[in-house]
Amino acid sequence: MSQSCDLANKKIDLVLVCPVWPLKVIENLIPHFKRSSEKEHLRRGHIHAFHLLNRSEIDKFTEDFLVVDFRNVYGVHYDFLIEHLRKQGDRLRLLPPYREHLAQAFARFFMRVGLPADIPRFK
Repeated sequence: MSQSCDLANKKIDLVLVCPVWPLKVIENLIPHFKRSSEKEHLRRGHIHAFHLLNRSEIDKFTEDFLVVDFRNVYGVHYDFLIEHLRKQGDRLRLLPPYREHLAQAFARFFMRVGLPADIPRFK
């Protein structure tokens, strides 16, 4: 979740990461996501704690829908992460503008401000 420019220029020691789950796992953990209406809210970005990634149909990298969980953020040391990625080998990556779309969703989740009193609904 750390900015790609900070990663590319090694300007940080700790990299922010979030867990990524197959949609089927999220459906089992949070049963209301089994409903197509909830999946549609997820697809539209209306559920701020999660971000839906499209399925991949790339040879050797087929993957069903994935869900990024913004509720859990971890710091991983940069050098550890780079070594882990080297050992992992080839992997799927988000390209622009999808990478920026994910970053924007993450920012929306963290920038939320709870007000002590909201403006009342119009009648």
